[in-house]
Amino acid sequence: MPPPLTGKTILINGVTGQVAEPVAQALAVDHEVVGAARFRDPAARQRLEAAGIRCVPIDLASGDVGGLPRDADLVVNFAVAKSNDWDTDLESNSGGLAWLMEHHQGADAFLHCSTTGIYKPMGHHVFAEGDELGDNHGVWPFLRTYSISKIAAEATARWAARRFGLPTTIARLSVPYGPRGGWPAIHLEMMLNGNEIPVHVDAPSVYHPIHEDDIVAMVPRLLAAASTPATVVNWGGSQAASIEEWCGHLGELTGCTPSFAPTRDTIDSVQIDLTRMHELVGPTTVGWREGMQRMVASRHPELPRS
Repeated sequence: MPPPLTGKTILINGVTGQVAEPVAQALAVDHEVVGAARFRDPAARQRLEAAGIRCVPIDLASGDVGGLPRDADLVVNFAVAKSNDWDTDLESNSGGLAWLMEHHQGADAFLHCSTTGIYKPMGHHVFAEGDELGDNHGVWPFLRTYSISKIAAEATARWAARRFGLPTTIARLSVPYGPRGGWPAIHLEMMLNGNEIPVHVDAPSVYHPIHEDDIVAMVPRLLAAASTPATVVNWGGSQAASIEEWCGHLGELTGCTPSFAPTRDTIDSVQIDLTRMHELVGPTTVGWREGMQRMVASRHPELPRS
């Protein structure tokens, strides 16, 4: 297991996002953390600054990263553009990453957060890192650019790691969730509102939900695993779970019975092989049932405990 980080200057890009903010706040306890984002929400910036994070506005789409410190020891990129406009999302997710890696080419390590949403839909296949990529999210009209632009970003990260000799990890994240939200939190709200939950007709719809606490704990280890050429690794909770399973558990916790709407117009299962993740950074520690219970308690303390 890699040793813990000590006394580093760490840049976290996309710092106002669901995944990045708790990582930044946790790392700021022992490190100098610089948070980069567009900061369109003043309240988010205030929260980060109150946690001791130095906030620097940037614009990846235009390549405006000049305000970031070139001497950051470690860089973590959680930024993602999901405008559903091809030009915008390719410029931000791929082109913006190129600007960021060039600017920080002298860093000790670079972590780029990708997604398991880049794997070609193949039913109940369990995906390893070398498996075929494809337009996983194209079935959703509101996310038609997502998978392809994230594949393009991975290609950029691979090239930049070699071009600049920048040790890099590309971590393909499954389903993040926790007090700040995530896909299971969306399903929770749908259940509370009496809405049907879409699931693929090729049931069950299996993923690897990973709790915020495990994400926070694993970032330093993923940075320690960075290499040239880039390390590519699946990243998710060690326990697989289906939408049907976690919604059933959410129902037990809240007294709401989930109602499912089977359809072909939603993404298929993306179950992943976590052998390499376990070798590099170890297993996760928060089981999905425990994590969902904590999520419900945090987001809806008014609900009776089941």
